[in-house]
Amino acid sequence: MTNNETSKPKAQRNKKEVLVRYGRMGYLGWFEHTGLTIEKTRTRVVIKTKRGLELGDIVGPHCYKGGQFKCSHSQVADYYEGAPKDYPFAGGGTLVRYATDKDIMENEHLEVSSRDELKCCQKFAAEMKLPMKIVDAEHLLGGERVVLYFTSETRVDFRDLVKKLAREYQTRIELRQIGSRDEARIISDYESCGQECCCRRFLKILSPVNMRMAKVQKATLDPSKISGHCGRLKCCLRYEDETYRELKSKLPNRNSLVETEHGVGKVLEGQILTQLVVVQYEDGKTEAVKVDELKPFTGKISTQKKPADNRRREQPVKRGPKEPEAKVQSPAKETKEQPAENTSSQQQAEGSADAPEKKKKRRRRRRKKNTKTTDGQPNGQGQQQPQTDQPAQQQDNNGGESKPDRGQINE
Repeated sequence: MTNNETSKPKAQRNKKEVLVRYGRMGYLGWFEHTGLTIEKTRTRVVIKTKRGLELGDIVGPHCYKGGQFKCSHSQVADYYEGAPKDYPFAGGGTLVRYATDKDIMENEHLEVSSRDELKCCQKFAAEMKLPMKIVDAEHLLGGERVVLYFTSETRVDFRDLVKKLAREYQTRIELRQIGSRDEARIISDYESCGQECCCRRFLKILSPVNMRMAKVQKATLDPSKISGHCGRLKCCLRYEDETYRELKSKLPNRNSLVETEHGVGKVLEGQILTQLVVVQYEDGKTEAVKVDELKPFTGKISTQKKPADNRRREQPVKRGPKEPEAKVQSPAKETKEQPAENTSSQQQAEGSADAPEKKKKRRRRRRKKNTKTTDGQPNGQGQQQPQTDQPAQQQDNNGGESKPDRGQINE
C-alpha cells in the first residue's frame, strides 16, 4: 500500500443492548454487551453502573433476536406512558457477565449484613436526635457502597451521621431521602385484596389518584379502607377509572326528560355498571329502564294535574300589623271587639286609632256639665232646702246690701 492510498475506515458494529432491572428501587436501564444471543433460562446478570457492581435481572428474555432487544427506546418509552417525570429509567452501563452461583451466594450474605447496618444506622440517628426514619439499607455486590433510604418531613443535616457510619464500616455511605410511596414500595407486603402490593410487584409508575375516582366507582369513602400502606389512595382505583367514565357518559343527566315505551318520564337515578336508569312517569310510577331503550324527549309535557302526594301544600301568608287609618270612625260605626287571635301589635295600632275619638267624648261630657241656666243654678233648683237658724239676710263681704238667701221663700 502506497502513501497516496487511503485506508477505508472499519465498519462499526451495531451496539447491542439489553434491558435490565436492578437496585432496591427497581430501576431500569440499557446495558451494552458483546454476546451473540441472550439466554432465555438465565436472567440474573452482573452489571456495572455508576454506583458500582450490582446484581440485576433481564427484562423480557424472550424479546431478543440476535442479542438485540426487538423494541426501540422510543417504543419502550411509549409503553411507560410517554416517559413522565417519575420515569423508571436510570443511567445505563455495561453487562459484565451472567451471574454465577458464587455471585448469588455473595449477594445473600450482603443482604444479611445490610440488616445489621440498618439497625446500626437507626441507633446512631436516635442518639444524635435526627428527625428522620431509616427505612432500608442496600449493600452493593462489590461491597463498594452502602445505600441507606430514609424519610423525613424536613431537610436533615446528616453529615455527622455519614462520617460516623463510614468510620464504623470502612466503606462509602450514601443516604437518600424517599417519599411515602417509595417507602411502601420497599417495605410493603400484602394488601387487603390478598395480593402483593402493586407498587412492589409490577407497578413502576405511580400515577396520581384522587377522590373523584372513588366517588364514581361508589367505593366506601372510609380513609382506612381506601388507603394503602403509603397512607394515600390505593393505586387500583385508577385501573378502572377510564371504563367507569366511559360508561357514565352514556347515562342521561339526572332530572332530565326521556321517552320510553310507556311514556315520558323524569330521570331519578342511573346505575353505571348495570346501565339502568330509574324513570318516574307523570302518574308517579317509577321503573328501571335500560339505557338503549331510552330516547331524549324534545317536546312539551301535557298539562295534567299532579297526584295529591306530589302537590305542594300552600302555607297561609303571614301578614303584618295593619297600619292606622287616616280617617277616624264615628262612634256609631265602631267595630265590634276583635277576636282573641289579634296580636299585641294589632291592639296597639287600634288603640292609637281610637285616641282622638276618646278626646271627643271627653269634650262632650264637659259641655254637658257646663250647660247651666242663665242665673248659674244647676238642674233641680226648685227644690226647697231645709231652714236654718241663720238670719234671713246676710251682709255682703264687700259691705254692700244684703241679698236674700236663695234657699228661703220670699213672702
